Amino acid sequence: MNRPPPATLQTPGFPHYNLAWSPFHSNRIALASSANYGLVGNGRLHITSLGPGPGGAPGLSIDKFYETQDGLYDVAWSEIHENQLVSASGDGSLKLWDIMINELPIRAWHEHTREVFSVDWSNINKDQFISSSWDGTVKLWTPDRPRSITTIHAHPSCVYQALFSPHQPDVIATCSTDGTLKIFDLRAPAYAPSGPTTNNFTTPLTAAALTVPASGTEVLSLDWNKYRPFVLASAGVDKAIKVWDCRMVKLGPEAVQNPAVGGVCESQLLGHELAVRKVQWSPHRADMLASASYDMTCRVWTTTPPPGGKHLMYIHDPHTEFVIGCGWSLYEEGVLASCSWDCRLNVFRV
Repeated sequence: MNRPPPATLQTPGFPHYNLAWSPFHSNRIALASSANYGLVGNGRLHITSLGPGPGGAPGLSIDKFYETQDGLYDVAWSEIHENQLVSASGDGSLKLWDIMINELPIRAWHEHTREVFSVDWSNINKDQFISSSWDGTVKLWTPDRPRSITTIHAHPSCVYQALFSPHQPDVIATCSTDGTLKIFDLRAPAYAPSGPTTNNFTTPLTAAALTVPASGTEVLSLDWNKYRPFVLASAGVDKAIKVWDCRMVKLGPEAVQNPAVGGVCESQLLGHELAVRKVQWSPHRADMLASASYDMTCRVWTTTPPPGGKHLMYIHDPHTEFVIGCGWSLYEEGVLASCSWDCRLNVFRV
């Protein structure tokens, strides 16, 4: 079956770190990018749209962009305001932008002491978003307050991603350099007891409701399944995508008294040749997820292959550099976007 070529857009000099589809406009995608692969130099936030291109085939265009002093690592659209979005920056700052306003952000926060690597807007408490940082913390914010609402000392080292549960308003999941995936209940923040390897006085850690020993090495990405509560996917340096059943988690005050370690690995999806940088469940199907990898591919998987069939459904391989981000269209089933260090954004149908 001949697939049409992807709609593609180039941003020369600005390799991408992540993308986000608008929850309000079916054809709008925001791109977080950094000069010099994010190692040094400035960043750029691109607002792009998908529309009919030459010859009627879908095409991508840049509507506008914003320059930032430091590289951008992630971006998330507001769930309450169709023109607003928040960016995560290498200088430890978060900025809120309104795309009807040119040049400058409408708000900025600077509490993290290291790079901010992820940002996520709650689709339940629509006035809240969270950020995660290389400083080991996750912070909860609301756009109208000058300071964060809560700080969670999630991991002793870099927190690559933190995401709100799509089912429970006060529950988040995190993943880290330390090889764990953790679930926290924001209603019951308390410090984990000191142990033989942790000293709460010098390095306080917030008690997690559940800690999943997901990998022997760094976990770079996670996502909540949109249809099965407390089923998550994790991926990272070990090249595998793992699906976890975490339904045994206990929330509320009980979680603080008995922080649990566990998680049942339902399936392992193998095939990527290098580290997996991003994993995302389909918003339309409970059994489908996409992944982006340093092996320069974006892949689509099913967790329920037919008897004798394979988990791997599709490989998208036109990128010529690390594929860093991928994201499913929220409106159109089977449409996926990928972004890469080759400065290309691709949108294609699976």
